[in-house]
Amino acid sequence: MIISKEELSSFINAKNSQPHDRLGMHQWGRNSKKNIVVRTFLADAKKCFVVDSKTKRKYLMKKLDPSGFFETLIDVPDFFAYHLEIENFNGHRTTFSDAYSFQPTISDFDQYLFNKGKHEKIYEKLGAHILTINGIEGTSFALWAPNAQRVSVVGDFNHWDGRYGLMRMLGSSGIWELFIPKNLTNCHYKYEILGADGELRLKSDPYANYFESSPHNASIIFDSKFKWLDQSYQKIFKNYRKVPISIYEVHVESWKKIVEEQNRTLNYRELAQALCEYVLEMGFTHIELMPISEYPFLGSWGYQVTGFYAPTHRYGTPDDFRYFVDYCHQKGIGVILDWVPAHFPKDAFALEYFDGTNLYEHADPRQAIHKDWGTLIFNYGRHEVRNFLIGSALYWFDQFHIDGIRIDAVAAMLYLDYSKKSGEWVSNRYGGRENIDAIEFLRELNDVIHKNFPNAMTIAEESTAFGGVTRSTNYYGLGFDMKWNMGWMHDTLSYFSQPTIYRKFHHNQLTFGMLYQYSEQFLLALSHDEVVYGKRSLIQKMPGNDMCEKSQSLRTLYGLMWGWPGKKLLFMGNEFGQSNEWDHNKNLDWYLLQYSDHFGIQRWVKDLNFFYQREIFLAQSDFDTYGFSWAVVDDAGNSVIAFFRRGNNGECILVVCNLTPVIREDYKIGVPYVGYWKEELNSNAEIYGGDGLGNLGGVCSRSGCLHGYDAHVALVLPGLSALFFSYKKENFNSSC
Repeated sequence: MIISKEELSSFINAKNSQPHDRLGMHQWGRNSKKNIVVRTFLADAKKCFVVDSKTKRKYLMKKLDPSGFFETLIDVPDFFAYHLEIENFNGHRTTFSDAYSFQPTISDFDQYLFNKGKHEKIYEKLGAHILTINGIEGTSFALWAPNAQRVSVVGDFNHWDGRYGLMRMLGSSGIWELFIPKNLTNCHYKYEILGADGELRLKSDPYANYFESSPHNASIIFDSKFKWLDQSYQKIFKNYRKVPISIYEVHVESWKKIVEEQNRTLNYRELAQALCEYVLEMGFTHIELMPISEYPFLGSWGYQVTGFYAPTHRYGTPDDFRYFVDYCHQKGIGVILDWVPAHFPKDAFALEYFDGTNLYEHADPRQAIHKDWGTLIFNYGRHEVRNFLIGSALYWFDQFHIDGIRIDAVAAMLYLDYSKKSGEWVSNRYGGRENIDAIEFLRELNDVIHKNFPNAMTIAEESTAFGGVTRSTNYYGLGFDMKWNMGWMHDTLSYFSQPTIYRKFHHNQLTFGMLYQYSEQFLLALSHDEVVYGKRSLIQKMPGNDMCEKSQSLRTLYGLMWGWPGKKLLFMGNEFGQSNEWDHNKNLDWYLLQYSDHFGIQRWVKDLNFFYQREIFLAQSDFDTYGFSWAVVDDAGNSVIAFFRRGNNGECILVVCNLTPVIREDYKIGVPYVGYWKEELNSNAEIYGGDGLGNLGGVCSRSGCLHGYDAHVALVLPGLSALFFSYKKENFNSSC
């Protein structure tokens, strides 16, 4: 036996951190007498031979331990190409290459970039990948665990035994690596890690592309074979600032189930066809999926992620999800994903205390824990953690062709004292409450995404008045393209929740938003957050004695929303006024569409969407001050507001909202032009469930100063209604 007893013991007891130093082929001997020694450590091998690939000569190896450790000394001075042949206990013989005869699959430059936090395609290096090296197909594994004492890749290909699949650490990079010369596609695997604390942990792969279901949560080796058909997808939504964006927010699990199959949820491919058909019919331009990155607990809705590089297995394979995106793009629909870099759960198989140290999270619990969610906060100051997260975002754009990401809980990232009491948080180096590392991370994230994918959208759910969320990073902003307008949402829903008789006392809640409207590039969102946890559904927030009056108010709210500047987002079910709160375990209440109130709301949203798309100047001016001016801002007594949306070529839309059930006859509003104002939309029309009262298709304005304009119109305002009137130059010579 050439190997020492101590070294042999390190293999048998799975404590060797540099297996390539002893396994494989090595020179042995000193001075002029040099030989070759070959060692291997294999399960289920009764006999093992080294086979010279050129001469086919076989060298029997000596079995040093029943666990399968073999060694042989070959009386030749130089290395030669070889493979191994084993005979198992059933007498069956197998030939294969030696896993410990390959050079590292990750270069020194890859390691350098990763340790600097600058490797933009780290997902092509870490994780498990099917590769061909020197004509030999196999599977590479790589993992970052810098403080581990030992790492093994274990799976159904080696009996989940950590003595086999021992990995080597590459220099001081903290990366462990192994190439197994076998295509292991669809095999399950994890990493067995002997941590810095001496504890043995079984962890899923942070960079895995596919997972099995709970409770095992093993990573699955996946080799994509998908052929994209959406080659022009990056050009579909070029210059998002100037195009209509109306987003339909979807929770895959509960959008629509197959009742005949025990309420089975649609898979990715079924969802693609059914959802795209519906979205096109309704006039939405984008689908935003609540998080579909792998997560173990259904009740988290996907916001507690354990697989940042993997679409959840619940609805199909990664290629099935590619099909979903590809299908959407072929139909001209954009795809936005909720992406969650704010925190991660404490599941033992995932990122927490990964290598026996606080690797992805902070060590100080005052910095590490989100008390509200019972989750852990990423350490954004660590280069490799930032690279892990930025690589994840780039992965979804690169590998799945998505059009945008919406980042959840940005406020929780920006502030060290978020939802914490005095003494529960640590100030930054300047004594402030801002999380400087998180701020720099978000800036870098947006810069890298926009550099690699110029047409990509990044959207922030940020609920505070933090300045410059959508300002360029060149001017010290965070660099997002859009921010959810949480202030508008809270004020508007608060107003609409008031009994109509009291709304006059809350008029400022409708108008205050215009004071800050152009401080950011806003997206108006009525999302899932507003219809859960006892908040009631949108239609149930509306006052009224019956569903008819509630639906009138909800249609008015949507009219105000689509008339107001900013891109739009509506959560599923809201578009037809679902009565019940959203339940992630249940199907949407599609049966409500048999009733005129709910069908009318759906038809109203549809017509608003198509009007927004048709009158393109509305989208072109969503973020520009020239596109908005008040017509009636101070009529609190009647609870009426009116405003203009304008275009660069003389286009003009007048939006009027009457927010009480009282009909306003002969209501006069100053307008900038004399001529015919066509009634384009009226939420009180019979097709929407109203009584049909309106302005008979339009009105003629008359000369006479009012509200600072040289002309005015006299309108009939139905109770609880939103009306859109258009003026265009070609209307001047109409019947007026």
